[in-house]
Amino acid sequence: MRCPFCSHGETQVAETRESDEGDVVRRRRRCLGCDKRFTTYERAEIALPVVVKKDGTRADFDSRKVRASMQLALRKRPVSIEQIDAALLRIEEALLTSGARELPSTKLGELVMRELKRIDKVAYVRFASVYRSFEDVDEFRQLIGEI
Repeated sequence: MRCPFCSHGETQVAETRESDEGDVVRRRRRCLGCDKRFTTYERAEIALPVVVKKDGTRADFDSRKVRASMQLALRKRPVSIEQIDAALLRIEEALLTSGARELPSTKLGELVMRELKRIDKVAYVRFASVYRSFEDVDEFRQLIGEI
């Protein structure tokens, strides 16, 4: 680690602490060149796949967008924020364990529908009706029949 003050290449770790959640390590360092102290933070870099949209454009995975679409489907439903957080975490874990660098938006939509079906059937139907763009009532009946 280079010193931010004098750019000396050698520093010594004086103290190491983990955050309460355990996802960040804080280190106090001392420069062996100028003897000044500074703090560094280490956290794991998580590489979620890039989402490939229907028109071929690519966008970084954004959990805020997924959360917003889930919350819209769950609007006025008896589902807690904790349940939404857990569902979002399961989606992210599925993406991470897949090892894929790119993900079609259709696959992401299917993951969201699976989680909504698990936590609230009405929200699942709401999301699926918009996501699948049903052409007629029979397709909608078939979806409801699956539940």
